[in-house]
Amino acid sequence: MPDWIDSLRTLLSLPQYSLSTVFVVSFISATLLPLGSEPVVFGLVQLNPEQFWSVVGVATAGNTLGGAVDWWMGYGAHQVADKYRHSSHHIRALAWLQRLGPKACLLAWLPAVGDPLCAVAGWLKLPFWPCVAYMAIGKFLRYLLMTGALIGLFGS
Repeated sequence: MPDWIDSLRTLLSLPQYSLSTVFVVSFISATLLPLGSEPVVFGLVQLNPEQFWSVVGVATAGNTLGGAVDWWMGYGAHQVADKYRHSSHHIRALAWLQRLGPKACLLAWLPAVGDPLCAVAGWLKLPFWPCVAYMAIGKFLRYLLMTGALIGLFGS
């Protein structure tokens, strides 16, 4: 491993930076920007196994708040989405989301579709707090299972 990567990893794993780094990366990765928080979460837990629950909790909070921002972006993007109103995919997706309601936000953890799902939930004006609660449950379970499985695979 190159020295600069090792130095950066050491810097970001310091207690004064580690959890804030996890929060920021988890928040940004939950927006529509293409960024994954899993490597940061796993790397920090590998370096500091005693922080497992803190890291999972902070990652869940950051990712959930990012999903809430997506919800609000969708809520405000009503006019933009109107031009796709007559697409068959659009009509089927909206019917599915309206049928499931806020529970659809349990799938907010999915790659590629999870973040837009949060935005569409806002666009449909699904209730904000139930959507955020379901986002948090799904994202927490993802971080818990993914990090636990990686620790089991790679050991610490």
